[in-house]
Amino acid sequence: MDAISVRSLTKTYGGFTAVDDLTFSVEEGETFALLGPNGAGKTTTIEILEGLRERDSGDVTVLGRDPSGRDIGLQREMGVMLQDGGLYPGAKAREIIDLYGAFYPNPRPTDELLDLFGLSDKAGIQQKRLSGGERQRLALATALVGRPKLIFIDEPTSGMDVAGRHATWEIVRDLKAQGVTVILTTHYMEEAEQLADRVGIVSGGRLLALGAPEVLTAGRRGVRFKSADALDSGALSEALGCEIVKLPAGAFSIDVEASPTLLARLAAWAEAEGVLLTEVRVGAGGLEEVFLELTAGEEA
Repeated sequence: MDAISVRSLTKTYGGFTAVDDLTFSVEEGETFALLGPNGAGKTTTIEILEGLRERDSGDVTVLGRDPSGRDIGLQREMGVMLQDGGLYPGAKAREIIDLYGAFYPNPRPTDELLDLFGLSDKAGIQQKRLSGGERQRLALATALVGRPKLIFIDEPTSGMDVAGRHATWEIVRDLKAQGVTVILTTHYMEEAEQLADRVGIVSGGRLLALGAPEVLTAGRRGVRFKSADALDSGALSEALGCEIVKLPAGAFSIDVEASPTLLARLAAWAEAEGVLLTEVRVGAGGLEEVFLELTAGEEA
């Protein structure tokens, strides 16, 4: 059964189309990542699913109900973690969890959540005095206090150190193990690869790709790299006898079968030109490469 169903969703602001005939679904218990560049329509889509924004057209159901109906029962079955937290800066960590817990009939104990997120020793500290990572953990704790069936998580590890990020990933994995449906938005492609059963990539309000990370990245070949120096892709293409594709963020792709000969010729050309190549990858590209290629040239 689908936890979320979106059919031909459209939302415009004046003459600007933020969401353009978007269709996808999320199964119960699935971790689904919605990815896209800034301005792609992710936030508008998520806010419509959360019942915070009205749609212009299309059909949307969340846990079998229309989120625009302001159904208090539905709202109690959802957890929401906003990227900026949206928490009272002057309130203490314990007070914030207690407050959010009061909105639900059977909240998780505050001490349990403080311990889960490593905030027990910060319980009496004002939210504004917590570190960025600690504020993120507190925001996620408030999203879980109502024991949600479905949770929206926006940039969960922004501002966290490596240890905090991996600890948060384990919490998300535990939610999946408990059967909770997770909708994740993130700019960390590794995070989406690690956590998501499927990803949807959007840009310009349109769905560009949908599938499991391993499916979207399968069958990719060639060599991808960046350059620490200015690189003449036309000259390199002529030297290698194959097309060099320029990607966003200073990356390049050679989309022919990788071989020792190709790598040797690439290295020899770089040496002759005094160009330092970095982040050289052989074989299947990761989700980041797929994302960059699909969104290249798309209006954000």
